[in-house]
Amino acid sequence: MVAAASVVVAVGTAAGVMSAYDDGRAPDRAGPEVTASPRLAPLPAVPSASPPASPSATASAAPPTATPARRTASAPPAPAGTATGQRERRGPATATRLYRHPDSNVLDWVRSNPGDPRRAVIESRIADQPAAVWFADFTPGTITSRVRAVTSGAAAQGRVPVVVPYAIPDRDCGGHSEGGAPDLAAYDAWIDRFAAGLGSGEVVVILEPDAVAQSGCLPAGPRAERFASLARAGRVLKDANPRARVYFDAGHSGWHPPAEQAALLRQAGAASADSSDGVFSNVSNFHATDDEIAYDRRVLDALGGPRGLGAVIDTSRNGNGAPPDGEWCDPAGRALGRTPTLSTGEDRIDGYLWVKLPGESDGCKGAPGTFTPSYAYDLAR
Repeated sequence: MVAAASVVVAVGTAAGVMSAYDDGRAPDRAGPEVTASPRLAPLPAVPSASPPASPSATASAAPPTATPARRTASAPPAPAGTATGQRERRGPATATRLYRHPDSNVLDWVRSNPGDPRRAVIESRIADQPAAVWFADFTPGTITSRVRAVTSGAAAQGRVPVVVPYAIPDRDCGGHSEGGAPDLAAYDAWIDRFAAGLGSGEVVVILEPDAVAQSGCLPAGPRAERFASLARAGRVLKDANPRARVYFDAGHSGWHPPAEQAALLRQAGAASADSSDGVFSNVSNFHATDDEIAYDRRVLDALGGPRGLGAVIDTSRNGNGAPPDGEWCDPAGRALGRTPTLSTGEDRIDGYLWVKLPGESDGCKGAPGTFTPSYAYDLAR
């Protein structure tokens, strides 16, 4: 894998996110909502009343090939002026209309561990936050109903869901999260069915993490075909629901130079208002918000397209910035970042989102995608 690449580990349940599976149980797994962005003051350490969960102790049963825990391989040292190693400044409380799905691994743990001394911190700082819902299993027969379950639940509360279609063929270039649709024709049909579940309310779509930034593993022909399919996906999603806001993969500030990433995004249709509302960055990563803001603006400037194109940033675990050694797997010393909101006060930055749910392991503190309370508490306190 190339240096500074982001990769997804697809094992177990959602890693860094909520997940929606076709597994014969409740139609979707997801989690958290909030009505304000509180300041998260440091709390004293609390001894664990129970040992850290085993890899499967707190995860609900789910297909072993379904949802993502991302990693960063050999990320370069943070640029001068970054907040790496220091807790990121959090802004004032800001109202948000983002949706918290009522079910998730962290909520399962909170409900099952009422006496754990870590429970209050994990519940208030992680479980009570809105987070994305991933659709990472290729199940064409049920995808419409499962997407509709999320969007209709959000609409009933007057809130905005964040959904992540994650089924592109050759996903993760044969790495830990390999899988997805068998071919682009099947993917295009799956996207059609995904779009049919979007409803008519506002919804944020994080379209295929890594599909653009990691596309260098593909030969030129298949890469061009993937980009054409992504451009089509954006058009289909926006045609199905004109209020859908579709964002394309910009990697993160420690990966490709902005002009290079913008050139890839342009080929994938991200500069067209018919397909795109802009870009997303830092999904399941740790780069400081200030670095991502600067990077995303440079990408957007190089991308061109309508002035209205913006960016959303995954702030779920970036409160202390990226580890200086580039560690990607549940690195120590990280912290929650800014709480999710669609009101950032920053030009061209449309939202701070929790695309990855904090506390779901990358594979070192627990099995990939399982909720690990000791890790969650370390991030939250």
